[in-house]
Amino acid sequence: MNLWCDIAGAACFVSGLFFLFVSAIGVYRLPDVYCRAHALGKAMTLGVILLLLSLGFLIENVPWWKLVVAIVFQLITIPVASHLLCLIGYRRKVRRWSSRGWTQD
Repeated sequence: MNLWCDIAGAACFVSGLFFLFVSAIGVYRLPDVYCRAHALGKAMTLGVILLLLSLGFLIENVPWWKLVVAIVFQLITIPVASHLLCLIGYRRKVRRWSSRGWTQD
């Protein structure tokens, strides 16, 4: 059983790092604040959740209820924070990227 927990923990850890790396690349490469907030909201949430799951698999005697609370907290806060970033950009009339180039609403 311990071998399966190590394999699942390693898979969750590598997957979580991959999604965090994709999120960082998205923030660096995407053109405007709305696209960057989307990269943060999606990939960062999944990456953090997978890292928390790997913590539960790889470290013995970790209370799973604390991990579940942390996962629920991340599911609530990261998407709300990315939405607030978009809202701030919208209220300050930040230009956005479209297929025709930069636009201003």
